[in-house]
Amino acid sequence: MTTDLTLRGTLVAMVTPFAANGAVDFDALDRLTDDLIAGGVQGLVPCGTTGESPTLSHEEQDDVTARVVRRTAGRVPVVAGTGSNSTDEAVRLTRHAKDAGADGCLVVNPYYNKPTQDGMLRHLEAIDAVGLPIVLYNHPGRTGMTLEVETVARAYDTFENVVATKEASGKLDVVSALVARCGITVLSGDDPLTLPIMACGGAGVISVIGNILPGEIRRLTDAMLAGDLPAARAQQARLMPLYDTMFAQTNPIPIKAAMAMAGRMRPDMRLPMTELSDRHRPRLAAALRAFGVDVRD
Repeated sequence: MTTDLTLRGTLVAMVTPFAANGAVDFDALDRLTDDLIAGGVQGLVPCGTTGESPTLSHEEQDDVTARVVRRTAGRVPVVAGTGSNSTDEAVRLTRHAKDAGADGCLVVNPYYNKPTQDGMLRHLEAIDAVGLPIVLYNHPGRTGMTLEVETVARAYDTFENVVATKEASGKLDVVSALVARCGITVLSGDDPLTLPIMACGGAGVISVIGNILPGEIRRLTDAMLAGDLPAARAQQARLMPLYDTMFAQTNPIPIKAAMAMAGRMRPDMRLPMTELSDRHRPRLAAALRAFGVDVRD
């Protein structure tokens, strides 16, 4: 790795707002971008799974990335989701993100077709050739395959543009092994595990909850980066009720509901994702009110 892109602290996996007609609501996307930056985030990640990338067309994905880059105007890094289980598609999406001015790309494990580790390296080699900094995204639960520690280390050692990995396996020993094996930046891909992942040597989080409470997530990562474990533990304890309810159903269902409750955007999602079940709404509303969110539900 020789590319210079530093990712630390609180990055946010942005939701994608939709208008009443089902199209992307770019005005709401602009407002979200501004709100997150004002809230202290240190990076934006559009077009990930939280942004419903599986149901965005490639044209929409290109347009969302370009819009966030343009609105951000260099205030924080933008790492665009460009992963696919087709290497050619991932390369095309990455090339567009680079042309649009993104600072990096987030590349999830190819899902469903379950490549070998050698296949993963060749997949990454093709994307690396685009020349945009790469954040790997290891999420076995979503993709059906695991990016092994040695594969991450080989990618980091071999490819010029691999700079970080978003770790969402839920296994702290994987984080410890990555930190011990190579110098790659490790970011939590699971809000509730941000504190323990950073305690193992992680540098921050790509957060879901940061969409609604960026300052609260920033408070946690700031404490960990400063080595203030008591403050971080106290903030983790405050966040626990929100963690519990925010992931009561598949992400991004609860966070989209939370954003709608706060009047930030419509609750609309694209099938097969559906709105939050009624039985979860009171607990989510209560958890948000505990942080001073003006819930309108």
